[in-house]
Amino acid sequence: MQSLSKTNLADTAVEAIRTDILARRWAIGEKLPNEAALSSMLSVSRGTVREAVRVLASQGYLETRQGSGTYVLSTVDTARPLTMARRAGLRDQFEARLALDVEAARLAALRQTPTTVSRLRALLSARGHSEASDRAAFIISDFAFHQAVIAASNNAVLIGMYDFFSTVIAETIAATLEDDLPEPDMAAHAAIVDAIESGDPDKADAAVRGFMAPVLAALDKLLLS
Repeated sequence: MQSLSKTNLADTAVEAIRTDILARRWAIGEKLPNEAALSSMLSVSRGTVREAVRVLASQGYLETRQGSGTYVLSTVDTARPLTMARRAGLRDQFEARLALDVEAARLAALRQTPTTVSRLRALLSARGHSEASDRAAFIISDFAFHQAVIAASNNAVLIGMYDFFSTVIAETIAATLEDDLPEPDMAAHAAIVDAIESGDPDKADAAVRGFMAPVLAALDKLLLS
């Protein structure tokens, strides 16, 4: 571990410790050196080390145990899946989103309640009142609707995955506001809610696929041009 310059010490300390974690300098479950030792290794204050450990704990790399110390929780690069997703082609991103949306809609249809459907319709109405000219507001309202469909699945893993990839999903929504790709209209969105309310998972599946089909077709055309 190299000592650090005085520029952006906390951020650099995070990277230095994370690099050592990913290089498996310490095994999972192994205790890190104490603050004083890390401070000496990095040539920074103990406060800087404390902040770096806090950040790495929030990212899932470390676990701080009161009165015991700090332990390695994971040696896997937690940012890598998101980075890879953002580097993937737009069609790959839409295909992944379709996979999440289809399964969520199927489960939502099986588990729908009047309260769930009412919330979806309210969010759909809010989306309809958003001005497409205000891109930020429109993306927020559109994302809120689709996130609610995921939430209606009552599947914690699907919900967590959607949250994790929220930046990528928001970027796919933004992409449909450009001239090259069609933005699914209110009727296509309403069809998803109607299918969920029907309680028929196959209808929900078809509604989501129908919703996404024009976008995928446009992407295929662009790829061939």
